[in-house]
Amino acid sequence: MNITHLEHTIIALLFQALLWPFVGRWVAGSLIVAVFLGREIAQHEYAGGGPNEVWYLYGLFNHWSLDSVLDVLTPAVACTVLALLMPGSTLWKRFKAPR
Repeated sequence: MNITHLEHTIIALLFQALLWPFVGRWVAGSLIVAVFLGREIAQHEYAGGGPNEVWYLYGLFNHWSLDSVLDVLTPAVACTVLALLMPGSTLWKRFKAPR
């Protein structure tokens, strides 16, 4: 792991928390993870010569490394965990229920 994974995770969690009141916790997390996925795909297209030089799905299937996967996977896992733990979720209700 390097610092970019931590940066992406912090940014994703901040945006998820900011968007949560407007679109819900799951959609907010999905939106920011989609932004990071699109960013990685665009970087892979440019590594192949640019968007005009490669086929349509080139960035989705080529140039992926462990670093690229973790740049998307760490925010996705963090946003999932946050969505599961936010007030109103099933886990929140289960642990906060009167016993």
